[in-house]
Amino acid sequence: MENTEKTRYSDAELQEFKEIILEKLRVAKEELASLTKSLSNPNSNGTDDTAGTFKTLEDGSATLEKEQINQLAARQKKFIDNLEAALVRIENKTYGVCRETGKLIQKERLRAVPHTTLSMEAKLKQY
Repeated sequence: MENTEKTRYSDAELQEFKEIILEKLRVAKEELASLTKSLSNPNSNGTDDTAGTFKTLEDGSATLEKEQINQLAARQKKFIDNLEAALVRIENKTYGVCRETGKLIQKERLRAVPHTTLSMEAKLKQY
């Protein structure tokens, strides 16, 4: 009976993944907060007294920077959503199961990308 392939991770293993995810979530939320803060505080670099000639260039670069920060913030929100979805899968004990093959995703992959729902095998098939 021992040689049958595992269909899910043990509670102890799930707990280990949960801790990894919670830590990543904490960091991601901090990063998102700091991105959001820099969006609501655009002129923190003290360029208010710069001559008018540079004003136009600065407006353009500030707009570009704002777009980049918005993109980063959106990516960060998506990452947080994915991590929270992974926590739900841990609660349901379906975490770490590939949604394509139904097999367990390797621990190394889950440690590197804890919110993944695809094994490397399935991921490579996508290309």
